[in-house]
Amino acid sequence: MPGPEFCPRPRRIRRGAALTLVFASVLATAAATNSLPHDDGNTPRLSAKSAAATVDDVTRAAAEAVADGKSGTKAAEDVVSRSGDRWGAVYDKSEYKEFEQALDGEYTGVGLTARRAADGQIEVAEVQSGGPAAKADMRAGDRLRTIDGLPVAERPVTEVVALLRGGDRTTVVLGLERDGRVWTEKLVRATLSTEAVTVRNLKGGAVVIKVASFTKGSGARVREAVRNAPVGVGVLLDLRGNAGGLVAEAVSAASAFLDGGLVATYDIRGEQRALYATPGGDTTRPVVALVDSGTMSAAELVTGALQDRGRAITVGSRTFGKGSVQMPSRLPDGSVAELTVGHYRTPSGHSVDGRGITPDLAASEGAEDRAQTVLSGLGGTS
Repeated sequence: MPGPEFCPRPRRIRRGAALTLVFASVLATAAATNSLPHDDGNTPRLSAKSAAATVDDVTRAAAEAVADGKSGTKAAEDVVSRSGDRWGAVYDKSEYKEFEQALDGEYTGVGLTARRAADGQIEVAEVQSGGPAAKADMRAGDRLRTIDGLPVAERPVTEVVALLRGGDRTTVVLGLERDGRVWTEKLVRATLSTEAVTVRNLKGGAVVIKVASFTKGSGARVREAVRNAPVGVGVLLDLRGNAGGLVAEAVSAASAFLDGGLVATYDIRGEQRALYATPGGDTTRPVVALVDSGTMSAAELVTGALQDRGRAITVGSRTFGKGSVQMPSRLPDGSVAELTVGHYRTPSGHSVDGRGITPDLAASEGAEDRAQTVLSGLGGTS
C-alpha cells in the first residue's frame, strides 16, 4: 500500500524531497522504495543499480568540503548524484537517526498512510489508532489537499510522505476535504509504533500473514505466526506493498517455511556470497505468496526463495525489481553515504534487479480472492 509515513526511503535527489527504501521503505511501497541500515552499520543491504562512485571518492569530497568550511553532506551528495547510482544515498545525522528509529519499528509522524486515488488526488488510506490524525477524527478516504500550505495533488506520494514527516518540525497543518467539506487541521507530530507483521484468520480456516516491512524482529514474528497456525492450515503470505528492509529479517522470515538451504546469493565487489535459511521451518504447510509492483528488495528476496524452491505458489503482479547490495559508510562530518556494490540473485540464479519476479499466477483485480482460491486448491483451507 503506497505511502506509509514510516517507510524507508531511497536517496535524496534534493533537500526537502522524499528520501524514499532498502525498508525501508519501503517502508515504504510502489512509490516509496526502501533502504534501511543494518544493525552494525556495515552489513550489506538491498537496493538497485551499480555505483560509479567509490567510498574513497565520496569521503574525499566530504573531507575537502569540511576543510573549506562547507557542507560535507552536500559535497558527498553531489558525487553520488553524478555517479549514476540511482539508489546511492547520503544521509545527514538526523536523517540517519530516523532510519535507526524505523529499524526499531517506530516513526515520527501524524499516524496516517497516504495513497493516490483513482482520480489522481492524494487521499488518506489508513489512520493509525491513537495517533494525532485519529485524535483529530481524520478518516480513510479524506482528501489531502495541502501540507503546511503546499498543494500536494501533483506531488509524488513519496514527497507527500516526506512533508508529513517534516524533519525536526513538531507541528503540521493539513488541508483536508471530505464530502464537499473543506477544512484545515493542525496536528502535533508524535513518535508512533508500527506493526510490521499482522495476522488474521480467514473464514475458511487459512491464516493471512501480512508483512508490511522487514524491520527488527519481523522475521521472528513471521516464524511465530506460522508455528501458532493450526496444523495443516495454509498460509497466505501477503507481501504486497512491502518495500523491503533488513536482509537478515527477510532471511529469518523465509526460514519459517524452509528447512535450511539457500535463500539467495549475492556479490560484494565481485566476491560471491550466499544467504541460507535456518533449519527447522515448516515445509509441509500449503503457502501462497501474494505480491505486486510494490513488493521490493528484501521482500523480493523472500518471494524468489519460496518460488524457486517450490515452497510457495506466487500470485499477483510482477514485483518491482530492486535487487542490488548497498554498503553504508560514515563520512567525516558524521553523515552516512550508501553506495551500491553488488547484486543478489534468487536460488535458481535469477537476477531481480531491473526485472522483478513474475508470479506463477497473474492477478491484479481481486488478487487476494485468487490467492485464497489457490490456497484452497492446495488443501490449505477447511
